[in-house]
Amino acid sequence: MDAAAVQKAMEPLVRPGERIDDLQRNHLRIIQDPERFCFGMDAVLLSGFAHAESGSVCLDLGTGTGIIPILMSAKTEAAHLTGLEIQSDSADMAARSVRLNGLEERIDIRVGDIRTADRDFAPASFDVVTSNPPYMIAHHGLANPEGPRAVARHEILCTFGDVARSAAKLLKPGGHFYLVHRPFRLAEIMVTLHEYGLEPKRMRMVYPYIDREPNMVLLDAVRGGRPRLAVEKPLIVYEAPGRYTQEIYDVYGY
Repeated sequence: MDAAAVQKAMEPLVRPGERIDDLQRNHLRIIQDPERFCFGMDAVLLSGFAHAESGSVCLDLGTGTGIIPILMSAKTEAAHLTGLEIQSDSADMAARSVRLNGLEERIDIRVGDIRTADRDFAPASFDVVTSNPPYMIAHHGLANPEGPRAVARHEILCTFGDVARSAAKLLKPGGHFYLVHRPFRLAEIMVTLHEYGLEPKRMRMVYPYIDREPNMVLLDAVRGGRPRLAVEKPLIVYEAPGRYTQEIYDVYGY
């Protein structure tokens, strides 16, 4: 082990202000900083919606805390998962979570820009690309557009078009792009996916309660796929205030 590796091994995994959360699956844990950004249900649902065949190579665009690659390491038989994150502090925290779980040989975290991801990775080199991209457009309503939460939630450093374009370039023909987004942008999302040759194949709406409007949409698009969209049954989050439906408990692993 060289000096740099020794120094890295001696660094504390958890730093002031951070916490370790139990992911309730395969004894996995994750490091989070409440002052920066913590993963939400959308990332967990995406990890349950996405499929990765045995031996697959996967990429998560805008990985944040690294939650999606970490959960997919337990939920799939993917051979290797990479998380790409533009914010170096978030990427460092995600990499420490990988080390915390002893997943260094299966997951790596890279610092990089979604807009130029094709410079960091070879074209058509991934079987699966996932993304939980920023939902809100640009700087609307932001007091601090430079903050990590703003970057995670608003299209400040990339647009959905940037995400779709990179996914299309990095996926193998027939590869799958899985994403979670907001229904109010669904028309735009569909047009953008089609523009980059990513054909929507599966869609599932997520409803907070059975009698409410959907607040999330899960999509599976295939690079070069033929037009045919399957709309799956609704996913209902709560059966009563404070009580998840059984399907949500299953996704979380409780």
